[in-house]
Amino acid sequence: MRVRVATTILGITAVLLAVPACSTDTVGNPSDSAPSARPGKQADTAQQVALLSSAALETRLLNESDLGRGYLRKPERPSQHDDVTVIGCPALSELGGDAATGGTLSFPRKAKADFTYGGSSSEVSEELYSDSPTKLTDGIGRIFDAMTGCPTYQVVAGGTPIDMASQKLIPPHKLGDEQWSQLLTFSTRERSTVVKQTAIRDGSLLLIVSGSPALVDRHLDKALDKATTTS
Repeated sequence: MRVRVATTILGITAVLLAVPACSTDTVGNPSDSAPSARPGKQADTAQQVALLSSAALETRLLNESDLGRGYLRKPERPSQHDDVTVIGCPALSELGGDAATGGTLSFPRKAKADFTYGGSSSEVSEELYSDSPTKLTDGIGRIFDAMTGCPTYQVVAGGTPIDMASQKLIPPHKLGDEQWSQLLTFSTRERSTVVKQTAIRDGSLLLIVSGSPALVDRHLDKALDKATTTS
């Protein structure tokens, strides 16, 4: 039961992030989430040549040998289309609504890997995306702004109610060009689970690491180093 709950938690986290990411509209003040200056069209033009294909992104994901002993990659799950309703957070409901049923952001160039650790409920997930800096910033920034703008709300996914609490965290400013981080608490009748999410934009690449807070902190630097390698 514990493993199933943890799997559901990470799945719902992905669902909440699976909203249209290419709009230039923003929710709230973008500077609250990303202290760095927002990239402009000139930066986008300079970064066009650096866009990576999904196949290239796949090679830059962490694997079991990078993570160390005790990690097992989970097989990719088929897309789920459960109805998702957000209650008590109008900004997030507007972003997601019935469209929040995917599992990844809607950027066309993407790659993802999910891992379990030590045969327990501890999990860590890595996502990589490549697009223009402006699109990446607007896409992830508006979602983090909406989620952290509502301290508590409820998500109903496939008929299952999940009480949510969000807490904005100070991101690791020394990594990449822009950073976002939050702590999410998912509560069901059985138990509560805490998931940390940290997103780093480095040029035309976006990295998101989610999962057990200790695992996210342990592997974030390593994930960014491998994702931004030029060799």
